[in-house]
Amino acid sequence: MHQQGFTLLELAEKTGATLQGEKSYIVTGVAPLDKAKKQDVSFLGNPLYKEAARASSAGIICIDPDTELVDGTNYLISNDPSKTFQIILNLFLESDTSGFVGIHPTAVIHETAKIDPTVQIGPYVVVDKGASIGKGTRLFAFVSVGPNVQIGEDCLIHSHVILREKSEVGNRVVIQPGAVIGSCGFGYITNGQGQHKKLEQLGYVILEDDVEIGANTAIDRARFEVTRIGSGSKIDNLVQIGHNVTIGMNNIVVSQSGIAGSSKTGRNVILGGQSGVVGHVEIGDQVMIASRGGVSKSIPDSGKYAGAPLLPLVDHNRQQVHLRKINSYVKRLEKLEKQLKQLQAPASPY
Repeated sequence: MHQQGFTLLELAEKTGATLQGEKSYIVTGVAPLDKAKKQDVSFLGNPLYKEAARASSAGIICIDPDTELVDGTNYLISNDPSKTFQIILNLFLESDTSGFVGIHPTAVIHETAKIDPTVQIGPYVVVDKGASIGKGTRLFAFVSVGPNVQIGEDCLIHSHVILREKSEVGNRVVIQPGAVIGSCGFGYITNGQGQHKKLEQLGYVILEDDVEIGANTAIDRARFEVTRIGSGSKIDNLVQIGHNVTIGMNNIVVSQSGIAGSSKTGRNVILGGQSGVVGHVEIGDQVMIASRGGVSKSIPDSGKYAGAPLLPLVDHNRQQVHLRKINSYVKRLEKLEKQLKQLQAPASPY
């Protein structure tokens, strides 16, 4: 924790935000709206919490230009309050870094590996033959770097990550603990007796610059070409990406999603949590799939989609409204059928 406080003016200068309030007001910490005290900075990043912001005791609140001001409260006003608050977080809170510097004596490094002198390698890391690691990259404990793996500059590879043979990692890539890059693709040939024989996967994986891979995510290597994660893409925890998949630039894939082999996504695609994509389909640029969306065919047009099978979001929402009323519809139909039978019944001769 940063021991020295900051004035409202100093924070405005450091974040580029516009200040409203007492320039010399000093804060010494950060906290959420409902727990913040007079000495804390907080932020309003979602309109759902406007009332919480009005009631908050925070000394300074980061807001957007459309938020109504409350007399007596200090504000930092910007188009992105969350980003402003993140800059302040970085001023107050320091990330814990490993106490091990340089190359730990327990690391096992093949004589043919090329390691930049600035690389940090933690305890029990293994770096196999022909691997290379660029300057400023850090490998934490128990990372496994396979044969001929190439890792770029300023990467952060957390504990128990496995980079299998021939994987290529760009610059400024972050891989969270337990992720497996270059695992075998799920491919088999079934013979006449129903036995499954494995297809050898001999390709590799490329993670382009500024990619982040979440904890315990698995990305399969291609059968003979490349599985590619485009630059700037962020993959959450517990995601499965199959062999030969191509993820475009600046995608977001949220946790527990699965993308089957040989599918492709364009730029700025978002897959909500637990989304599923079948194999051999293409998703165009700027497509947003809501949580649990099931992509069973290609989506060429940008837009928002939901459901399984997938529909444009507006159509899906309309369908859900009808489904919620299904009981009343059934009762109405039963009533109408009863009335119709009465009308169709032959008149009594008496």
